[in-house]
Amino acid sequence: MDDKDTVILQYVAEEQSLTKAAEKLYMTQPALTYRIQQMEREFGVPLIVKHTKGTYLTPEGEALASFAKKMRDEMAAMKDYLLNMRSHVKGTLRLGVASYYGLYKLPPLLRMFKDLYPEVQFHVTCALSSEILDLLTEQEIHIGIVRGNYQWQEAKELLHDEPICLISREPIHLDRLPELPHIHYSEPKSKTVRASASTLGNTIREWWHEHYQVPPNIAMQVDAYETCKEMVKQGLGYSIVPGVFVSPEDGLYSLELKQKNGEPIRRNTWMLYRNQTRELAIVDRFVDFMTSEHTRT
Repeated sequence: MDDKDTVILQYVAEEQSLTKAAEKLYMTQPALTYRIQQMEREFGVPLIVKHTKGTYLTPEGEALASFAKKMRDEMAAMKDYLLNMRSHVKGTLRLGVASYYGLYKLPPLLRMFKDLYPEVQFHVTCALSSEILDLLTEQEIHIGIVRGNYQWQEAKELLHDEPICLISREPIHLDRLPELPHIHYSEPKSKTVRASASTLGNTIREWWHEHYQVPPNIAMQVDAYETCKEMVKQGLGYSIVPGVFVSPEDGLYSLELKQKNGEPIRRNTWMLYRNQTRELAIVDRFVDFMTSEHTRT
């Protein structure tokens, strides 16, 4: 059993479909089936069972997949340790990044870090912030960058914050808001995301209930802030979005939300990591680099 076999079991467990697992592995389904049969012969137990609704790991398969993942993680940690024993910045930095940060902020930062340390490689996962927290908890990544405030007991660095803005095509008075069509951002559903509400969604709801006695007039629900903005540009309603999505070039009316006491509502972006991982030179240098770059801006 090798490292690829571990990934095979992982994808079969996640996708519950040999066809989808084969697509992720860039294999044909017959080749995937043959490799699973070889593992079954090697260990002498059935590893998968097929049902009309999909393909699942047997209890033996789940136990083997869990063991193999643990061994793979330990081997990756050992490789990191050996590469960094002499403080030589080399190897693969595993990052988990909130999707919008990955789109708007991360690419030039990685390019700059790569210029400083050419022997570094990146493994980047872009996902919802709550999913990034799960990856960090499971130690599948070195560093997580999340948007919003999440419970994390180890090291965290505030990279930046941004205002939460009400946007519309024309200026509007806040007293009229409940009667106007609201283009509402609704977080995409994910089978892996924990069943907790979006921290930004909670913040906006708290702001609304502080100011109004009736619910908003939701005309549209969309799953991307860019879509919210484009709908607003067409005069179809107003929306509430993080400030990173609004620029003067959009030509929109923008108003930063404030609590009744006048305090502005901000959204934080945090860099999270385990204290122990700073023993790795690649992690230590990246943390210092990110802190320095965001302090500068």
